Amino acid sequence: MATTIHEPPKIDPHRLPDQMRSGNGGWRNLVPADGDLRVTQEYSPPPSSTGIWVALFAITMMFAAFSSALIVRKGSSLDWQTFSLPSILYFNTLILLASGVTLEVARRRVATFMGGMKTGIASPARWLYITLFLGLLFVAGQCAAWSQLRAEGLYLATNPSSSFFYVLTVTHALHVLGGLGGLIYVIRKLSKSALRRNQLVATARYWHFMGILWLYLLLLLWMKL
Repeated sequence: MATTIHEPPKIDPHRLPDQMRSGNGGWRNLVPADGDLRVTQEYSPPPSSTGIWVALFAITMMFAAFSSALIVRKGSSLDWQTFSLPSILYFNTLILLASGVTLEVARRRVATFMGGMKTGIASPARWLYITLFLGLLFVAGQCAAWSQLRAEGLYLATNPSSSFFYVLTVTHALHVLGGLGGLIYVIRKLSKSALRRNQLVATARYWHFMGILWLYLLLLLWMKL
């Protein structure tokens, strides 16, 4: 009795769905039935969103350690020298808070601009440039505060109190410069129409955190120095 063996049908690899040709179980090109890829992208946070929270946590721990060291050092020190904070620090505070406001305006305008509603709306880069300028003005104001202290004879090694002032304010200013670098990156991406929402959100979170951190540091220095 003869047995008929049917040859399996030939499959053209070029006609396979993308999910079967991805080589990773089909997850890379998984698209919802309605074709909206944004739905699947919402299930995992972007790297920039995760990274910014890790960075903020590390910065918080570092300044918490500085704060604890300041409180302990003052409590056990017999040579602690108190001094008045430079008045320009309060002006710098207003500048930094204003930069947070302009960044929020920029963030909302970018969302509208990139959402396709460009008619009658100027490029939001102007508000990002204003934020960048205010950030630079804050750093310049901090430099002026350090110069004022040096003119009064207070240097890094003059007294434990002045040492903590320089360490806290300089470290914060360096992190503000990092935020300015993030703003420059966002502006460049926006000019190329390649800016992603999570990149701007991460930058805004970092910048607002710098403002809140400075308010805390100013209160700490005012109470302890």
